[in-house]
Amino acid sequence: MAVLEDLGTQMNRHSTLVSYLQRLMWITTGNFGRKGTNNVALGFGGIGGGHRAGKTPVTGAPIIAGLIPCNSVAEEILTDHPDRFRAMIVDSGNPVHSLAESQKFREAMAKLDCTVVIDVFMTETAMEADYVLPAANQYEKAEATFFNFEFPNNYFHVRTPLFKAPDSVLPECEIHSRLVEAMGAMPQDIVDSWNAALEDSRVAFSIKVLEDMSANPAIMGIMPALLHRTLARTLPEGMENAVGVWALAQEFSMRNPEQLQAAGITDAGEGLGNALFDALLAGKSGTVFSSEGWDGSMNRLKGGKINLSNPELIEEIGVLEEGAPSEATGDFPFLLSAGERRAFTANTIMRDPEWRRKDFDGALLMNPDDAARLNLGSGSTATVTSTTGVVTALVETSDRMMRGHVSLPNGLGLHYPDENGESRLHGVAPNELTSLDDRDKFAGTPWHKSVPVRIEAG
Repeated sequence: MAVLEDLGTQMNRHSTLVSYLQRLMWITTGNFGRKGTNNVALGFGGIGGGHRAGKTPVTGAPIIAGLIPCNSVAEEILTDHPDRFRAMIVDSGNPVHSLAESQKFREAMAKLDCTVVIDVFMTETAMEADYVLPAANQYEKAEATFFNFEFPNNYFHVRTPLFKAPDSVLPECEIHSRLVEAMGAMPQDIVDSWNAALEDSRVAFSIKVLEDMSANPAIMGIMPALLHRTLARTLPEGMENAVGVWALAQEFSMRNPEQLQAAGITDAGEGLGNALFDALLAGKSGTVFSSEGWDGSMNRLKGGKINLSNPELIEEIGVLEEGAPSEATGDFPFLLSAGERRAFTANTIMRDPEWRRKDFDGALLMNPDDAARLNLGSGSTATVTSTTGVVTALVETSDRMMRGHVSLPNGLGLHYPDENGESRLHGVAPNELTSLDDRDKFAGTPWHKSVPVRIEAG
């Protein structure tokens, strides 16, 4: 047995508790660390740790794996607290559209002293920013995705650029490096010494980097910029953006040499880390960087045991005995799944509506019985009201929807220029209806899959 959870659990009520119980189910039944059961892929670069690391200064929300709960960000700004957030850099994200209660995030950006957006498009967030720094898109620079969770052989793909970027944009690595230099935070003596070592060999370069990191751990904060001003100049044209992978390759090779060698990566005289880096750059269609047996997950556990005890969550189990919540009552009798994944929806980087072959406007899906009761049908227009906003949506009836439940897709409600160059809004932005208050009590995760709404013929 293998179990996978996704957004239906992770963005719904009791999400942390349900995630915990889901893990208890397959661990206590012996479905971990064997073929055909749940295994933990050996990742190349983590997208976050698994521990709490302090609390936010205003609301006291837990900072988990270095991340502030998204529903707390606006609250950390919209206050007179002396430690409130004062400035923000948004890099390759669109929180005005993607986080709950969009109006609150627009208010928060207006209150900040300075806002900077780095992106490939004039997003809804960029429209609210003080400064917008245009970046090369994903086809014009080296790119990689860190959601690589294969087992027992795992892979990583450094994608090469397909086109040359126009002169009016820069890759993020160059933007970040220039910002570090403009702030006077780039230590030129370290840059010069690393370049001198690089003239000798990559082995000498690697040794020098490790020495300086040990002597001055603070340089880890600007490591990507330092690598971009040194090692990146030795990479093929267009691949400079991949230089950050070098540091990950060094770390992985030191932590997991056996799995790396089992994948066929061997030291050719410059160290395993450099050998892995070379293999990743050469692997035009991806590279297997880790290979281990089916017992690999168990072998990586400290002491070979899993600590299942979590007093906070064990105490919380009692809330499930209270039964299903009665939130969809009174003025808001429907539950909206805000941001359903459909065949032709994507994240907000796919902005041109012409790519969608069907469901062009991102219809509000409803059960046919609910629609008939409200004098609605496929092709009609409905007004959807929540505690935080009102939108108008095209209706489509569907037998897949349970009575009392409706859904709107993700990736719509975006501005895109028409044939005359005028910005047009396409579809409904579901976070005009969600609320910052509806969130998990432990991790602050929004309840996007459980939004009380009222629906009326529009």
